[in-house]
Amino acid sequence: MAPRVAPDGRVVLSDINEAMLSRGRERLMDRGIAGEAVEYCLADAEKLPLDDGRFDVVTIAFGLRNVTRKEAALAEMFRVLRPGGQLLILEFSRPAAPLAPAYDLYSFRVLPAVGKLIANDEQSYRYLAESIRMHPDQETLRDMMSAAGFEDCRYHDLTGGIVALHRGWKY
Repeated sequence: MAPRVAPDGRVVLSDINEAMLSRGRERLMDRGIAGEAVEYCLADAEKLPLDDGRFDVVTIAFGLRNVTRKEAALAEMFRVLRPGGQLLILEFSRPAAPLAPAYDLYSFRVLPAVGKLIANDEQSYRYLAESIRMHPDQETLRDMMSAAGFEDCRYHDLTGGIVALHRGWKY
């Protein structure tokens, strides 16, 4: 995003986990993306230490399902957006009915076994599958965004609904 908004725009990367934030910084530096256009902010999505109406776009990818109080995080994302700004959420979701049995088999049997074999960490891969299952489905997340104040909320299923991109606007 930094090259797209340069030279006048800024990108703020935020994570509650300092190690993840540092890894993100390293990866950007390895790609030659750094400098004044990128800020790093160690923060809880439920209590963002950022000014009201600061951003044109807020994005979160594969992280909202790990937030305990999703409603609080959505309210914070709404707060930091400028009028006319948009929220984009990319997250695992509910697959279409024909894919569900195969997806469940993969998620709860294959993925943990592969995690154990390759990373010697079956539990983390089991948690991944469980956190996806506990995350709100497409319609519920869309309704949560509306309840937080976003308008024109919609979603687009990707990979048969295994992943969905949600979008809402602050008018």
